[in-house]
Amino acid sequence: MTERRIESERAQNLWSSFTRQVEPLARATEITAAPELTFDGIGGLNTAKEEILTYACAVTNPEVYANWGTFPPSGVLMVGAPGVGKQLLATALAQHAQTALVHVDVPRMVLDVVRSGPKVPDFVKGWSQVLEEVPPLTIHFDELEFSGAQDVGSPRTDLPIGPIMDFLLELIERTTASQKHLVVGSTGYPDTLRHGFARPGRLERVIEVTPRFPEDIVAALHLHAGLAEKRAGRTLFEGIDWGEVVGTAEIGATGDWVRILHAVLRRKARREASGDLPSPITEEDLTAEVQRFDQASRRIQKPRGGTYV
Repeated sequence: MTERRIESERAQNLWSSFTRQVEPLARATEITAAPELTFDGIGGLNTAKEEILTYACAVTNPEVYANWGTFPPSGVLMVGAPGVGKQLLATALAQHAQTALVHVDVPRMVLDVVRSGPKVPDFVKGWSQVLEEVPPLTIHFDELEFSGAQDVGSPRTDLPIGPIMDFLLELIERTTASQKHLVVGSTGYPDTLRHGFARPGRLERVIEVTPRFPEDIVAALHLHAGLAEKRAGRTLFEGIDWGEVVGTAEIGATGDWVRILHAVLRRKARREASGDLPSPITEEDLTAEVQRFDQASRRIQKPRGGTYV
């Protein structure tokens, strides 16, 4: 068993043991012992990747900061619309740094902590203790604009904003203070995010995650189409001008485009299951699915995001 594997399993065991004792954290966090996604597995977003790789040096090459008379940021804050790839970048950072990844669903954690208020001091104390015990982690505080996140039925004006902010800032400061962990925050709602998160000692470096349109969208679709063909072991797409497909639509989130791609693949799979012999996917197939997606998005009347998978 490799040293990395031993450290990864130790991190997973210690974190899981801690979360079993703290119910809100058990429901709101997930640890991946050995993330596999690399930066090459993310289409586009070259500027954001460069920023994240610079931060990774805090673990991979810590001496280079001293060589240039500086020091790593205490943490980074990724801002960008829902579905542009922020979670993927955090995962790739953990893989590059060879650490386990802890994903914290901030809105869900906030709701659970509000319900169990008297346990908050024990929560924070236990958090500090486990951070000292575990091997280096990459910790992603996902969606720090908790009151506006769609997952909590935005906007939530009933939440006690002041105490919640005190709680979150305490967690972030205790995490960055340990120095051995990489700390990443993110939000899809930067316009209303409270400025207290982006301060020295917290998430002081702000990274904008905004796909270039249409270049980054096309790059992501090329990548995911190639992965689909690799899984299928055959050619699935025929004569696709990806730039033409993307350029004629008004969909800006990379995650939405990936969902559209998989919707077309699933439609072909259903036809095969019913006994048909469907042809490879064409631009017409993709355009028709774009129209269906756009119509459905308008019907549910919410900001178009989506998970970039």
